[in-house]
Amino acid sequence: MIEGVLPALITPFTGDNEIDEDGLKQNIEFLIEGGVSGIVPCGTTGESATLSIKEHEKVIEIAVECSTVPVVAGTGSNNTTEALELTRFAKEAGAEAALLITPYYNKPNDKGMLAHFKKIAGEVDIPMILYNVPSRTGINLKPEIVAELAKESNIVGIKEASGNLEQITRIIEMTQDEDFVVLSGDDALTLPIMSLGGRGVISVAANVAPKLVVSMVKAFQRGNLDEARKLHLALAPLIRAVFLETNPIPIKKAVELIGLPAGQLRLPLAPISEDNERKLRAALNNLHLIE
Repeated sequence: MIEGVLPALITPFTGDNEIDEDGLKQNIEFLIEGGVSGIVPCGTTGESATLSIKEHEKVIEIAVECSTVPVVAGTGSNNTTEALELTRFAKEAGAEAALLITPYYNKPNDKGMLAHFKKIAGEVDIPMILYNVPSRTGINLKPEIVAELAKESNIVGIKEASGNLEQITRIIEMTQDEDFVVLSGDDALTLPIMSLGGRGVISVAANVAPKLVVSMVKAFQRGNLDEARKLHLALAPLIRAVFLETNPIPIKKAVELIGLPAGQLRLPLAPISEDNERKLRAALNNLHLIE
């Protein structure tokens, strides 16, 4: 079972807009030292939409090569053939699982959504985690579709970033008899989702505060709800700050501010505003992550 804290990795770039391979390795080492239970390269936070297929494969390859924790590789696409190709590569590279976003822009109907995920699951024998983030894709993965897909032996979970606790409750309710996990896809809702039966988080904030996010999740797992709540509230200002602008704009700046490799954003994303950077610095300072 994949559970706990799995940071959604940023992809650091050099001044020449190439993947900073050494920087990526350094960031992964920092996260593992922070106690995370897995890492997730090539997701939304990793600017996957701007990575070429070769770059996508290179990031997965590096993550697998240098990680001592499970790698859940982002391999989704709105093109089923491309998603299948990337998922197959992730398996061959040694990733423990694949994270597959719902097909964005196309907006498939229910039949198409089922066919997309079932085709990939049927052709690549790797554990798959569905990824639902309607605010980015324009389409919501309905609980009924999730429940149907959960019957597939290698579809083992979902990263839920709809922000809809009623929907998340229904997913947990409808998949409770399957070998299936629900992971929070929204740092602000990690604790509420775990209280409903979620098993952890694919986290943006953990890129800069892995120990704190891990401590919160472990406190909940131990049944220490007061400590978990205390950490949730302590992290809340940072979580708000890293979503002041489109992800990963603030988190890449935050990674840079704590002294780790981040590099530039790839267009069409542009740097964070001065006002929001001040708020971000204040949130990092409040947690003693910077001075």
